[in-house]
Amino acid sequence: MPSLSHEEASERGSLLKVGSYHVELDLTTGPTVFRSTTKITFDAFTVGGETFLDIAPKELHSVTLNGRELDTGALVDGRFPLTGLALENEVVVVADMSYSHECEGLHRYVDPADGETYVYSFVYVDNAPRVFACFDQPDLKAPYEFALLVPETWQVLGNSEAVRTGPGRWRLTESPALASYLTAVVAGPYASFRTEHDGIPLGLHCRASLADSLKADVDEVFEITAQCLDAYTELFGVRHPFGKLDQVFVPEFSVLSLDHPGCVLLREQYLFSSAATDSERETRAVVLAHGISLMWLAGLVTHTWWDDLWLGQSLADYMAHRITSEATRFAGPPTTFAARRKGQAYVPDQRPSTHPVSLEGPDVRTVLLELDRISYFKGHSALRQLAAHVGDDALRAGLRTYFGRHAYSTATFTDFLAALSEAAGTDLTEWAQKWLRSANVNTLTPEVSVADGRITAAAVLQSAPDSHPVLRPHTMDVGLHYGNDSATVRVHVDGARTELPELVGRPAPALLLLNDGDLTYAKIRFDPASLAALPDTLPGLSPLNRAMVWCALLLGVQDGTYPASGHLALVTRMVREETELSILAEVLEQARHDVADRFLTPRERPAAMARVADALRDRLARTAADDERLITLFRALTDFTADAGELRGWLTGDGLPEGLTLDTDLGWRVRYRLAALGELDAAGIAAALEAAPGAAAEQFAAKCRAALPDPAAKESAWTAMTSGTDLSNYELWSLAEGFWQPEQTELTAPYVDRFFTDMPGAARLRGDLVLDLLLRFLYPRYAATPGTLRSAERMLALDGLPVTLRRRAADYTDDLRRVVAVRAGRTEE
Repeated sequence: MPSLSHEEASERGSLLKVGSYHVELDLTTGPTVFRSTTKITFDAFTVGGETFLDIAPKELHSVTLNGRELDTGALVDGRFPLTGLALENEVVVVADMSYSHECEGLHRYVDPADGETYVYSFVYVDNAPRVFACFDQPDLKAPYEFALLVPETWQVLGNSEAVRTGPGRWRLTESPALASYLTAVVAGPYASFRTEHDGIPLGLHCRASLADSLKADVDEVFEITAQCLDAYTELFGVRHPFGKLDQVFVPEFSVLSLDHPGCVLLREQYLFSSAATDSERETRAVVLAHGISLMWLAGLVTHTWWDDLWLGQSLADYMAHRITSEATRFAGPPTTFAARRKGQAYVPDQRPSTHPVSLEGPDVRTVLLELDRISYFKGHSALRQLAAHVGDDALRAGLRTYFGRHAYSTATFTDFLAALSEAAGTDLTEWAQKWLRSANVNTLTPEVSVADGRITAAAVLQSAPDSHPVLRPHTMDVGLHYGNDSATVRVHVDGARTELPELVGRPAPALLLLNDGDLTYAKIRFDPASLAALPDTLPGLSPLNRAMVWCALLLGVQDGTYPASGHLALVTRMVREETELSILAEVLEQARHDVADRFLTPRERPAAMARVADALRDRLARTAADDERLITLFRALTDFTADAGELRGWLTGDGLPEGLTLDTDLGWRVRYRLAALGELDAAGIAAALEAAPGAAAEQFAAKCRAALPDPAAKESAWTAMTSGTDLSNYELWSLAEGFWQPEQTELTAPYVDRFFTDMPGAARLRGDLVLDLLLRFLYPRYAATPGTLRSAERMLALDGLPVTLRRRAADYTDDLRRVVAVRAGRTEE
């Protein structure tokens, strides 16, 4: 199906005004297809004009335009032509549509726990035609009404109120005007919990087999929801713009959340059937806040075209971290963002596929490929920098003006910038050009002279890569840290060199910290004296600054300006004294999977891993049974230890830290590590799964089977991933995640070349969304050799590669090239 181009959408948008949709879905027709009947009323501005409908059916039965039967054979590549339009039109389309198992259209899932079936629509971004006929572009908003026939034991949810009209018959009342990609339909025997806040009906829903997990957290989730609704109402100056708010935890979900007006879909990982840390609960709160903000940022005001989709998502990520820290019990989101998510923007922002925060693309597919962590996390960072630049009052006033002007309509980034410039009293066009319409990241380096214990001169040097030579203005704080005392100085950096006379004459600090408080987005370097003092000064910094420094050090490892061995030595020290849960969780994960597994040489890795493991054992021995850090420390020890006897003992309860229960999650983490070390076989995996079956256990078991250091197990997993089409997306990802192991490079060496020869064909079996995550896991990231780079280049030189494969493989090859360079002692800035 061709991707809708901006030019085509503009032409169709100028011709039509859509009046309403009425969609009937019959979900009782069997396990593979459902019947979809769509009636659309629309006006055409030209009599006799022509346009096209978007529809991707398994079988198209009929199309009737203004009472005239049309030839169904006219359907080509998901587009059905409509000719001879009147001023007022009605088209009715009847089709059988295929259920999806990869979140493309109407996703169908059978719960292995009880055999019950659940469906939900995944129409983001251009999958609505897989559910109903439509004019699938965001500016053609219209009211929707759905009627559904389902099994009698099911309930139905959607954007608007669901009304049972008879046995198995439901109606979703007419919604406000919506873009097609924001429509939601959910059906199945979901377990439900309901309440009301400020006159707004609230609902939480999940599979019946997971009801106990949701029930345990219902009060917390409802409380966070209410706090976010109140905070956004106050900030945006507009009450929640839709009649109700349902939040549904759905199975086999390919993204973290989809934020339809009145009906947010969430990944089931945020239902905690095992013990969860406060850091994980904080993450769930941020995801909830993100989805709720989009009731305003996408539902109330919708982007006119996909190239502005980034704006709502960037604002939502910024607002989610801000509002969660201000309005809920979780104060840590800015720290967690600095430690983890911001780094997830710096990495892709330096890859070949880097792009501006503001998206550009001739068609929907191109834009969607660029909607990534740059859009979310760099965009978040840029908006945080904007708030520092213009002030929080101006940001609030600009948002209120924006919503006031464009409520229940569409708008562009230009409209947003106009509202903000008006509120700030200054034209922000140049600022936006440098921050939002240019790619890659700047590096800020301090230059300090000291005499007699005082600063005699200070400046900030700003650089940019030759490929993207844009220098940006930075409003930030410089921190002067003196051990038990500190001070911050607000500075404005612009150009290649900015003198800092504000620092001259001050006592020389032990640590001079650029971007204190993490207001800007840039790679931060340290002067030699500060770098030498870092091990002693780091523990005394605020949590936010510690997180920001850890992110800077990880970037230094990736650039070859800070040694991987030094990073892990600092981690070993950090383990013994760090109190902030999110820093412990994020830095330990990065230390294992980024630094130890990739940037350390295979010769250095075992001893460095053992030192971190020893530090973790020491910390665990000093950790109280009720300490919230207990689970995080134990998970990290499971990742770092190579002691098979220790791991096996935990499975029988021997040597477990006091207060720790080996629940489903922890038990399978231990088995996964044993499997990778060759200390658990396929029979042991099967026995554990049989003893306690379930969706999470099945995914872990698949991951364990792929991790076995056994040639037959590797071949079986590889064949399933590259040749099979019957795996669910979660099964596929689990196999891919377990396949490559740093300890198994000799065993998996033949699969390195096979990746580059097999993936062009395998990629064609998957949709873009599933393929994107598959490539993230399945790229041979541990094979850091020049030979791997040559194999990658040969594949990338082939003609006709699927777009997603070419783009992601080029990116991951660039990542691997950094690892090869760093191991060889070269810097890669």
